[in-house]
Amino acid sequence: MKVAFLDRDGVINKEVNYLYKIEDFEFTKNCISGMKRFIAHGYKIIIVTNQAGIAKGYYTLSDYDKLTKWYRGILKSQGIDILDIYYCPHHPDGIGPEYRCDCPCRKPNTGMFESAARDYSIDLKQSFIVGDKLGDVEAGLKFGLGRVFLVETGHQIPAVGYATYPVYSDLLSIPL
Repeated sequence: MKVAFLDRDGVINKEVNYLYKIEDFEFTKNCISGMKRFIAHGYKIIIVTNQAGIAKGYYTLSDYDKLTKWYRGILKSQGIDILDIYYCPHHPDGIGPEYRCDCPCRKPNTGMFESAARDYSIDLKQSFIVGDKLGDVEAGLKFGLGRVFLVETGHQIPAVGYATYPVYSDLLSIPL
């Protein structure tokens, strides 16, 4: 199967530092239309997201789960079926020992992608990642994805270090 791996913060929802409240969640420009287009072209959607706010104590795993269930339900009501969501709650600066580590799942590492590959039969060459930070595309490249894309809907993309990666205004503008 071919997969569109999507980062969450800055790609699916507008960037909010350590987002965990439903009232702070807002889909990015053309997110819904872009995801529908991916599905229409035969892609399954998998979300891969670093969630350092859990490790840093800004919100709980329960808070994360509540928000995830809510936005996944909104997407489903729009005809967008998310195949799976992988997240990393770890960070080297975590406040508790259970989440304080340099985890192999945390992008730019490839652990979330490796988990997806164990769970599903993914055609890496036909699959891609969309992110808003260098770590997102680096993880996709290390994992062997056929294409990587950056979108301008999240973090500001600096000219230095990013010039070799294609940058698009939003999910709908990504070439398939």
